[in-house]
Amino acid sequence: MKALLKKLLPLTLFAIAVTSLFSVQPAQAFTITLKEVGSNVVANGSGAFNVTGLTKEAGMFSTTTGIDGSAGFILTGTPGQTPFLDAYFGLTGPTNFGSGFFFPPDTGSGDFVGIFLISGARHIFVPAGYVSGTALSDSMTFNNKTFASLGVTPGTYVWSWGTGLANQNFTLIIGGAGVPDGSSTVSLLGFGLLGLAALRLKLPLLRRAKS
Repeated sequence: MKALLKKLLPLTLFAIAVTSLFSVQPAQAFTITLKEVGSNVVANGSGAFNVTGLTKEAGMFSTTTGIDGSAGFILTGTPGQTPFLDAYFGLTGPTNFGSGFFFPPDTGSGDFVGIFLISGARHIFVPAGYVSGTALSDSMTFNNKTFASLGVTPGTYVWSWGTGLANQNFTLIIGGAGVPDGSSTVSLLGFGLLGLAALRLKLPLLRRAKS
């Protein structure tokens, strides 16, 4: 029986890894990552929100994309448009992420998502009619800019709300690495499977060395 269990262990671990590889993963919490790319600053946002625990502001709002470090404002999406947005308040977190003033992006695309202070309360902006759990993605680029010229301070800034459920936060990462994407996860699992295969091959050798 003991020998049988030793033989089944690698197969069991392999099955668990394969199941994890093909299981459907929920969208990650929404994160915007700012990076200096060449002579530009690029912002990429992706993820989802769970707005449970937040209060929806009456009416809809419309504003323009851009960034303002001293005001703690960032709104990603296509520039030159003022879309209708839903605003939610009831979150806590940093009041700013730098000392700079407002800068509009040169290019941008995707969903309009942001964070801003309205009447003394921090709000998140999402597309009008947004439903919790819906995946969002967007980007914008500031040509010929640096973190210093935009007046933003590198670091990780997190605003949160609710009772700690998944996706009850908004994260801004300036200068750091964001959440690993799906391909990175697949690559890591692939290395794990190779490691398990190697372990299975080595187990008989280890047993012989100890005997």
